[in-house]
Amino acid sequence: MLTDARLMEFVRAQRHDEAIALLLPAFRRKVFGLAYSFLRNREAAEDVTQDVFIKVWRALPGFDGRASLSTWIYTIARNASLSALRARRPQSSLSDPEVMDAVDAIDTAAPAESTVERAALLRLVDQLPTKQRQVIMLFYMEEQSHEEVATMLAMPVGTVKTLLHRARARLSAAAGN
Repeated sequence: MLTDARLMEFVRAQRHDEAIALLLPAFRRKVFGLAYSFLRNREAAEDVTQDVFIKVWRALPGFDGRASLSTWIYTIARNASLSALRARRPQSSLSDPEVMDAVDAIDTAAPAESTVERAALLRLVDQLPTKQRQVIMLFYMEEQSHEEVATMLAMPVGTVKTLLHRARARLSAAAGN
């Protein structure tokens, strides 16, 4: 298990390659999920994830441990995601045919009815306000805890819970429930 103290040992000993080798498996999925919640594009999120770990590796000598390791990495990931989002125009949508094909390809073993329901749900999620969409994507689709979502998005846990509640209410109303 990677701890902040163990990472600091590697940083002080200037063993950055070993530190990044421990960081990648511990944070790759969560960094990708955060990037995807912003970019809503698998390839762009993968690119940002790679960029984040390059930035983390380069910044390791300056990591002083004042912030927790996860907070430090999620801040880098959030900033890289926002930069990538600003850099690309026009933005793709979950309702774009190309994106829908990618979503369908993810779960090709699912019955056709399930795939249609998933696509409809993703279109509804795509219509949510940005913050609500991000917390829904991270909490439900990336299976992050309230605390992890709060850390990733740099907001209080209570705000995450409020955004989830509001998003669920909007989705329920949009679905006619």
